[in-house]
Amino acid sequence: MLASNPLIQVRPGLMIWTIVCFLVVLFVLKRYAFGPIQQMIDTRRERIEQAIAEADDARAEARNLLEEHRKLIGQAKAESEEILSEARRIADAQRERVREETEEDRQRRLEETRRQIEQATHQALGQIRDEVGKLSLIAAEKITRKTLTGADQQRLIDEALAEIDFSQLEGSRS
Repeated sequence: MLASNPLIQVRPGLMIWTIVCFLVVLFVLKRYAFGPIQQMIDTRRERIEQAIAEADDARAEARNLLEEHRKLIGQAKAESEEILSEARRIADAQRERVREETEEDRQRRLEETRRQIEQATHQALGQIRDEVGKLSLIAAEKITRKTLTGADQQRLIDEALAEIDFSQLEGSRS
């Protein structure tokens, strides 16, 4: 029964030709097909490895750029904080300078006003003394019914002024 199937039968001549054909096909494939196919596979493997290496390099460069970017952002924030603090310091200094200048101007004006008031007070007291002296002369002439000489007038004015207490007028302004 086994020998009845022609595919299972062992024939030595057919086996030799099958082996020879197999070896010829193997030689042809090895020489013309396997070499170029293996070379294409090797080339493709090298390109893939090179692409992976380039991707790794690009990833490392991207990380470096990201880190550098973060550092630059940190520096920019620090610089902006420094600029803001400097601006605040300058603004505070200017505010203080303006306040001091305003206070100095106020003090200067106050002193000027006091000086003007004191000058006006002295002038007014001088006018009052002159008027009191003139009134005293007029009163003395009317009382004595004679015209006084310049020396008499001066003596009477000095006596009248000495009797009047101007310190109360000067003290009331304080």
